[in-house]
Amino acid sequence: MTEYRTETVFTWGAPPLKFGVGALDEIGFDCAQLGLERVLIVTDDGVAATGIPGRAAESMQNAGLKPTVFSGAHVEPTDESFRAAAAFAGDTDWDGFVAVGGGSSIDTAKAINLLTTNPGDLMDYVNKPVGGGLAPTMPLKPLVAVPTTAGTGAESTAMCILDILSLKVKTGISHPRLRPVLAVVDPLTTLTTPPHVTASCGMDILCHALESYTARNYQSYPRRRPEQRAVYVGNNPVSDAFIEKALPLLSRSFRRAVLTGNDLQARTDMLLAASFAGMGFGNAGVHIPHACGYPIAGRVGRYRPPDYPQAEPMVPHGESVSLTAPAAFRFTFATDPERHLRAAELLDPRADQVKDARERLPQAIVGLMRDIGMPNGIADVGYATADIPDLVGGAVKQQRLLAMAPRDVMPEDLERIFSNSIRNW
Repeated sequence: MTEYRTETVFTWGAPPLKFGVGALDEIGFDCAQLGLERVLIVTDDGVAATGIPGRAAESMQNAGLKPTVFSGAHVEPTDESFRAAAAFAGDTDWDGFVAVGGGSSIDTAKAINLLTTNPGDLMDYVNKPVGGGLAPTMPLKPLVAVPTTAGTGAESTAMCILDILSLKVKTGISHPRLRPVLAVVDPLTTLTTPPHVTASCGMDILCHALESYTARNYQSYPRRRPEQRAVYVGNNPVSDAFIEKALPLLSRSFRRAVLTGNDLQARTDMLLAASFAGMGFGNAGVHIPHACGYPIAGRVGRYRPPDYPQAEPMVPHGESVSLTAPAAFRFTFATDPERHLRAAELLDPRADQVKDARERLPQAIVGLMRDIGMPNGIADVGYATADIPDLVGGAVKQQRLLAMAPRDVMPEDLERIFSNSIRNW
């Protein structure tokens, strides 16, 4: 057998996709085809109030299924909310799960599925070094994902994200078995998404796309044994193809989706971009903006974004990862200028008007952020220069993500990135 020092193999996975206006109305048929009868629909109070989970339940009832709606998913989930949701679900032997909502609901359903089918505590499965990083030993049950926001791509991915409250850090659980068995994506479900939620979720799509496109190439890693293969493998030809489809969709429709919420074509483009970016980053990986975004979200003080629940402070995930993106892509530019310039061109056809090539992608991001009302840097969500050492400490813990960056990232590099992100314009 030939021995190679560097990787020659990449893996790529995604669930089957049912996409289009009216797709939700067929979910009863789809679940029946999966052999499900007792189904737990996982959502949150805000999405439940729109009636969308009720529509899913009605479709299931019409197909002879027995659905139950759980609306206790926490927006920006935590270790406590995951445990509470799993405790609720653990009283019944469900045949499968349907997640209806944004990434928070889909991730909560993934955690419920994991914790009700496998032994041990939540922290056993949380990614290292925060948790034990164990793989599930038992099969999970079928999970169907119905996104109601265009952003996380959680319907396509094999990970779920949570805040560990005691550590004030955001992290995740990652394993191929977490991936939904079907994604049902209906643009009609996103028409009720308010502007700032649309903007924040859209920035998550953008960062997924740009980070996976500029991630370290899969061939640059040491050769892995079969049992060592991870969900994130680095940029590869398949992930690149999906990202090159996602970025033009964002370019033409992101601003319209935020500023004219009832534009069904723009909403359709955004959901398609989210699915494409999810298929890209869910295999290639993300890097610096996400690693920096986790402590920004986990250490929030008093910031309360518009259009989100106001009961407690939060920096929404898509917002948190966007705030350091311009500085992060200045830092990574030298690793592959051609790839960064291609990304800038796909995002903004006028990017070549910026004379400094290194600034083309950062300026394309900044221009979009300004137009859709994103905060102007970490200062706008409550952080000052004095907070940077704490933020760096949180980002350093995200080694699984930083390892995907196209160049080594030292603490001093993170310090400069946070410092340059106090204000982005």
